[in-house]
Amino acid sequence: MKFFSDSCEIQCFNSEKVARVKENSLNSEEVLGLTEIFKTMGDGTRIKILHALSQEELCVCDLVEVLEMSQSAVSHQLRVLRNLRLVKHRKEGKMVYYSLDDEHIINLFAQGLAHIRHR
Repeated sequence: MKFFSDSCEIQCFNSEKVARVKENSLNSEEVLGLTEIFKTMGDGTRIKILHALSQEELCVCDLVEVLEMSQSAVSHQLRVLRNLRLVKHRKEGKMVYYSLDDEHIINLFAQGLAHIRHR
């Protein structure tokens, strides 16, 4: 039986490929921003909120019912998502409605979901 090794058996590298990749490396601000987004999306409650908002614009009260959580807990999670511009809100009279911030977030969420559903 042959075992697969995760490492190369010899030490060499392709200098042209390495140079191209290094030229397009992320800067520290981009790394930090991506880290924060993925860390924030690593919470089950926030994923449920994003999933709900990927289907409909919802007010806080709607989200409370969907998630079966307290309003303060939902509001806290929405504040975290809003601070990273993953969701946006609009006020209409006494109601506050939330939706995903833009197409980037919609696509990021949809692609992640498609990936885990893919067999």
